[in-house]
Amino acid sequence: MSLKILFAGESWMKHIIHVKGFDSFTTSEYDEGVKWIREAFVEEGHEFDYLPSHVVPNQFPTTLEELKKYDVVIISDVGANSLLLSSTTFDQSVIAPNRLQLIHDYVEQGGGFMMIGGYLTFQGIEALGKYFGTPIEKCLPVNLHPHDDRMEKPEGITPLEMNGEHPILKGVPSQWPAFLGYNQLIAKDSAEVLVKAGDDPFLAVHEYGDGRTAAFASDCSPHWGPKEFLDWDGYANLWNGIVTWLAKK
Repeated sequence: MSLKILFAGESWMKHIIHVKGFDSFTTSEYDEGVKWIREAFVEEGHEFDYLPSHVVPNQFPTTLEELKKYDVVIISDVGANSLLLSSTTFDQSVIAPNRLQLIHDYVEQGGGFMMIGGYLTFQGIEALGKYFGTPIEKCLPVNLHPHDDRMEKPEGITPLEMNGEHPILKGVPSQWPAFLGYNQLIAKDSAEVLVKAGDDPFLAVHEYGDGRTAAFASDCSPHWGPKEFLDWDGYANLWNGIVTWLAKK
């Protein structure tokens, strides 16, 4: 069954200073890490609306009616400030909807929501993700640390399935590839932890109000998600299993 998915984040810009003796110059780059997960959803027949990080402040939905057009909403590697501070508020000092609360209400009223890990989700690098204590945290299956929650694992860490019988993991090999890091999360009592990294939840889900949410603690793309994960024969089945469960299909 085809789902309608809204995906926000997974893009970045670099502004690089090159110093060559007395002289220096700058170059700029734009890149996205969404192509692997987008391909997984599109090949399954799902409708995929993508908001790169730099357009999230002004283009992410501002009403429940807009959000309810989607079966599943996904945030990946874009911080809470991008949802809180539209140009309407930041530049014009005009009152605007709190979109963290909108996402919470969307879930409570039956929507499906997932947060995917990275340097600017959950708390992230230097706690700049800033989702701690927000309505988003309230509806997630995990609690967040107030500090920088990254667990960098350059030596690699291999997630371990805890419940391979869950419908999300149907068609997903039980042997996972190693990852290079993740956000350290705390499972709520209401959560079902499907996969762990060491003692920490790696994939957790629960029902909240009339909706469902999922927390995936690592990347859907580099750098924490290495080539072995992106090429893994369980990659597409994993993401499609999650959104199908979130949408109650």
